[in-house]
Amino acid sequence: MKRDFQAPGRSPVFAREAAAATSHPLATSAALEVLQAGGNAVDAAIAAVAVQCVVEPHMTGIGGDCFAIVMEPDGRLTGFNGSGGAPRAATSEKLAQLGVKELTDTSPHAVTVPGAVRAWETLHKAHGSAAFKSLFKRAIGYARDGFPVAPRVARDWANNEAKLRSDPVSAARYLINGEAPAAGTILKYPHLAETLEKIAAGGADAFYSGAVAADIVAALQARGGLMTEDDLAACHTTAVSPVMRDYKGHTIAELPPNGQGVIALLILGILERFDLETLDPLGPERFHLEMEAARLAYAVRDRFVTDPGHMDVCHTRLIGSDYIDQLAAQVSREKRMGSLPQSALAPQTDTVYLSVVDKDGLAVSFINSLFSDFGSGIVAPESGVLLHCRGKSFRVEPGHAASIDGGKRPMHTIIPAMGLKDGAPWLTFGVMGGHYQACGHAHLLTSIIDYGMDVQAAIDFPRMFFDLDTHVLQAERLVPPSTLDGLRALGHEVVSAPGAIGGSQAIMIDKARHLLTAGSDPRKDGHAAGY
Repeated sequence: MKRDFQAPGRSPVFAREAAAATSHPLATSAALEVLQAGGNAVDAAIAAVAVQCVVEPHMTGIGGDCFAIVMEPDGRLTGFNGSGGAPRAATSEKLAQLGVKELTDTSPHAVTVPGAVRAWETLHKAHGSAAFKSLFKRAIGYARDGFPVAPRVARDWANNEAKLRSDPVSAARYLINGEAPAAGTILKYPHLAETLEKIAAGGADAFYSGAVAADIVAALQARGGLMTEDDLAACHTTAVSPVMRDYKGHTIAELPPNGQGVIALLILGILERFDLETLDPLGPERFHLEMEAARLAYAVRDRFVTDPGHMDVCHTRLIGSDYIDQLAAQVSREKRMGSLPQSALAPQTDTVYLSVVDKDGLAVSFINSLFSDFGSGIVAPESGVLLHCRGKSFRVEPGHAASIDGGKRPMHTIIPAMGLKDGAPWLTFGVMGGHYQACGHAHLLTSIIDYGMDVQAAIDFPRMFFDLDTHVLQAERLVPPSTLDGLRALGHEVVSAPGAIGGSQAIMIDKARHLLTAGSDPRKDGHAAGY
């Protein structure tokens, strides 16, 4: 597909040496600065995400979790699971004794151990080249000296005023006279700057022990939480082997559970049974098949995917050809499927994703999350750490794959990914948007592989998803009315999406031409850059 230069949009970024794509311009600049100073892709990714933890506080933070995949120039892959577990005392029985029946966004019991900082350090020890301390310069500077609020950040901030007002500390730190900051407002976070300085100087231990850990625990326990300093001290990052499956001559690599990466592979496996390349990419048939495959796959996710130590089926079974055949047989081209198992998970969450490829061909697919906007809304006052709410994916009742238990990692929606072609690096990519991410991976990849779009066109392309409770389809504004009518004729209920669906970054690697092609989602504030 060729770009219409009379229509709004952006070209992909072409570069020969290195490239970075993030959802915030200051983060992209930080990554490029590290790369041009001789740092590698891992160094640049950590520098960029540290900046995002300051300038996109609704989307990510040092009080969240992290997942990453590193791809060597020869195609070797290593995955990193930087998600933390529930506090050891947080069992179904204990929460029942406390009268807790549901884990909401702002519940202290939704705060699992934040694994991001430990993951950054682990990733750097395994693959970094620059001094760890040097990677926090820009983040510390923005937190201490101030940064301007970007337009999309301001829009999202305004949508969360009520949540931030519900806690006196978060209201004091993140609202100005009770209101969200407007775009262009200069903000400073001195407490967070000091904590970032401690992490830069002392590594992850400065976060998981000492004054910062004590501050986090005190903030949670004051609200009835069960987190202890021992829980934080026990945080560790797990190195994992990515799960891989081919799609039309391309090998797609995702992380294994407790993330939902296998669900992206499952959706692709179902879609492979249909001739997508013969369909109009904006037509009802393409979206019908994509949504039906996703509805089936998400029902599988909610039934099975959790901490792998608690799964009652191996994740490889979920992407086996026989199982995919069984699921694909339920999809009709002519009409929408009937009822499917209902999801018990909330449908809207937030995250940042970034991709970096350096001059030596090392590639990083990196995602860092607070889960919901501004996470739990709970701020540790002295350290400035805003805590995530990933534990709201748990259920309080025992007997479910998603039941909470001490030390158990919750199901994660955040999924970095990689693609290989003929065994060589081809694509580093990810899609933000909480539960949408697995579906978003399939949408992006089919746009590139089946419809020949470049990375920016595939990222820009209109999206659709479904409400996880009602299965009503939600369509972005640029999906044509004729497509919506066609979907309704197939039995779908379709409404306008309440806002842009997700976000994405991707970098395509062409080793033969020594060429990188990078794209970044216009649904966010960021951009791709390279040299």
